[in-house]
Parts: sequence; structure tokens; C-alpha cells
Amino acid sequence: MRDLPPVRGTLTPHRPLADLTWMRVGGPAEVLFQPADTADLTAFLAALDPDVPVFPMGVGSNLIVRDGGITGVVVRLGRGFNTIAVDGNTVTAGAAALDAHVARRAAEAGLDLTFLRTIPGTIGGAVRMNAGCYGAYVADVLTSVTVALRDGTIIALAAGDLQLAYRQSSLPAGAIILAATFAPPSGDPATLAARMEDQLAKRDATQPTKDRTAGSTFRNPAGFSSTGRADDTHELKAWAVIDAAGMRGATLGGAVMNIKHPNFLTNAGGATAADLEDLGELVRKKVYDSQAITLEWEIMRVGKRHAD
Repeated sequence: MRDLPPVRGTLTPHRPLADLTWMRVGGPAEVLFQPADTADLTAFLAALDPDVPVFPMGVGSNLIVRDGGITGVVVRLGRGFNTIAVDGNTVTAGAAALDAHVARRAAEAGLDLTFLRTIPGTIGGAVRMNAGCYGAYVADVLTSVTVALRDGTIIALAAGDLQLAYRQSSLPAGAIILAATFAPPSGDPATLAARMEDQLAKRDATQPTKDRTAGSTFRNPAGFSSTGRADDTHELKAWAVIDAAGMRGATLGGAVMNIKHPNFLTNAGGATAADLEDLGELVRKKVYDSQAITLEWEIMRVGKRHAD
């Protein structure tokens, strides 16, 4: 890619992305851009050829980069975008702030964002995916987000503008989340800290937290309202339908559906992105054939299957 705008951050052509994802697979970014700050990012976007695709990437915790890599510019926000500020009853966090750090900082201030403590990744990804667990979701506490549009314009969006639903949101095409503001309920700091420790213990007991996964592979297949809240009377669990299809422990190349939790697609060693995605598709087929249930991917898969 030629004639890229000048930046104060870092532009790296043909940057391998495997080491930037939890799965440790995938090809390179045509260009990886790590902006120094918001002004650096917006100036770059404004000057960049509008036909060049831009993909924002967090810490790669919910992502499979395909083996052929990603065409265009991958934007990875870093230190200039990870601030966390508490003001009264609100918490504002940069898109690159880790969910766990935001949960802890809020708890210290007596604000309850404890559900974020066990969610891997960053605030930008949590907002984009309306992340949630233990009956709480981003949609419950989010008030607004600041985003950079593809042309470099910065705008604020109210939470309602994002149409948050189960594991999804609606953002303008090409928009990059810069920061999010939350209005969580209050709580006793010690009680909130104890709750987070309990959640961590439960997670570690039931999920393969030491393996190379990207979190839950598939969305729970039914029983969720448009706000992203579970309807317990109809709820199905993805792990249970995968188990019923006999796919716990299924393998393909170096990929495996984790024995400990079968909704965790795992790089057991030497897997390619194709191994992982193809095993996931095989699971979807087996679940549909056996139970007439269509599983939807929760992990984002991006890029080209093969190098040019």
C-alpha cells in the first residue's frame, strides 16, 4: 500500500497478527497502525484514501484472523486510549482499557461494573458486542460512546443509538470506538471486590482459562430479548447443544472443542485459522443435523482464507 498519510504513531506494513490474538493464528495485516493519540488517529483517517478498508482491533480475545491476513489498515489502539476516569456516579473508559481493569477501578469507587471482571478484552470490544455475564450486560449501564468515523470526524452517540442486542450493536460503517461512559449502580467496595473474586473462582472452575481460546465460540441459540437479556423460560446453552451433538473434544488438525467446556474452540497446538474455523463449521452442521438448531458465531472471523 502506497502513499499512506504521515503519522506520529507507528505504521508497520505486512505485520503478522497471530501473536496479537489469543488464538495465536492468522496472517498479517497489510498495514498495522498504532496511533499515538486521538488526534493522530483522526488526522490519519481523514487523509487516508476512503477506498482503503479500516479494521479496528483490540487485544484479539474474541477474534480469528484468517490465514491470508487482512487487507487494508488494521488499527490497534494502545496506551493513548486506555484511560479510566470516575466522576461521581459515572465511569468513562477508553476503548483500549481492559474490561477487568475498569471493573476493579469502578469497584474501588463503589460502582458496580463487576460483570466486566471476567470478560476478556477491552471496552471497545465489550461495547461493540454488548458483552455480558451473570445477568448483566453493557446495555444495562452504558450511557454514551465517543467514536471516530471513517472520515476522521469524532461524534458522540447515545447508548440508544447503538441498538444494543444480544452480542451485537449497530455502529456507523467504519466507525472506531474511542471511549465509553457508564452509569452503574452503587455498591459497597468490599462487597463488590468479594463478588469479583467469587466470579473469577467460578470461571476458572468451569472454563479453560489457561488454554488458547477466544472465549465463547457460539452465541446461546435462543431465548434472548432484543435488549440482550436472557429469557430464562426458553434459554438454551450453546455448550449443551454442542455436547448433545457429540462434539465435546472433537478435533480437526490442531483445533479442538475443549473437553472442559465444549463451547470453547481451542488451539491445542499447531492449529491454523482454517482448522479452527472449519471445526467450528463442522460443529454447526452436527448441531443442526442432530437438533435442528443453527448456532451463530460469537467469535469474529476476519480476513482472507488464503494469501494472494
